[in-house]
Amino acid sequence: MSPTLTERPPVPAPTTATTATAAAALADPGQTAPGVVDVHQHLWPAEFIDLLRSRTGDVRLDGWTLHLPGEAPYEVDPADHDVTGRLAITQDCSQVLLSMSSALSIETMDPAEAAPLLDAWDRGLAALPSRFRSWLTINLVEPDLDDLAARLAAGAVGLQVPATSLTSPAAISQLAGVLEVVQAHDKPVFVHPGPVSARAEDLPPWWPAVVDYPAQLQAAWWAWEAVGRSLLPTLRICFAAAAGLAPVHHERFAQRGGHQLRMDPLTFVDTSSYGKRGLDSIIRVLGIDPIVHGSDRPYAEPTELDLGPAASHAIRVSNPRRLLEGGQP
Repeated sequence: MSPTLTERPPVPAPTTATTATAAAALADPGQTAPGVVDVHQHLWPAEFIDLLRSRTGDVRLDGWTLHLPGEAPYEVDPADHDVTGRLAITQDCSQVLLSMSSALSIETMDPAEAAPLLDAWDRGLAALPSRFRSWLTINLVEPDLDDLAARLAAGAVGLQVPATSLTSPAAISQLAGVLEVVQAHDKPVFVHPGPVSARAEDLPPWWPAVVDYPAQLQAAWWAWEAVGRSLLPTLRICFAAAAGLAPVHHERFAQRGGHQLRMDPLTFVDTSSYGKRGLDSIIRVLGIDPIVHGSDRPYAEPTELDLGPAASHAIRVSNPRRLLEGGQP
């Protein structure tokens, strides 16, 4: 019989330092403190939308119907990409980090095909209100490392990479040159679900989001566990969607991998697409310190964990700040 909720062990509390920081900020509203950061949202600039509409290939926007290889046609709500509307529902955030979404496969397109889309994305983002910043998106087929270094040095938040580019130790080794540039500039990497392979006709439309995306993230998490940290000892990295709940498998890893999961202060997961039960299980394994607020808007809404003000401050303010800027919990 499964244990009842009251029989389960308590959720680990935030560390003393994190709790103290949160308590101080809450006790003194006038104290200068970083604001709430949402590390994972999607908002398409108008120029980017227009270019997607002009395409005739596998990745295209037909009116407001998005076509992607391996996925059922998706009906986009125009309101989801209205800047004024997004500003209105993110008033609690001082900073919103936008992701192009690696599921669009632009990072792994032929460079000549990807270039106009990447340029339109960058120009569109530059025109958005200052609340919105973006994870850098680059072509990984022929990455321009000098350009990446220059953009990171100029103040870019960090680099997004598709989980599909990290799904084995060999894949991480192959991408290490790109990741080393990010590490050298003391910036973080954000791992987002990537494109899916050809889809069987009998699969329901939700299959990629529920099956493929978490599987990609789990593979990337365990590949990172295998070789990532040894190759890139100071790189801060964040896995979207709680890494597909990969850390929950730590007990099986201990049985088959030969040792306990190592707690890594530079590895984070965001909260996107999971509710209280999924995130409760992650917190029981990792504690509070690696958990960062990411909503995945407009595809999901933020989850309120009801763990108290100190934990909320850690997840929404302190932990994202450590992901972006470094520092100890």
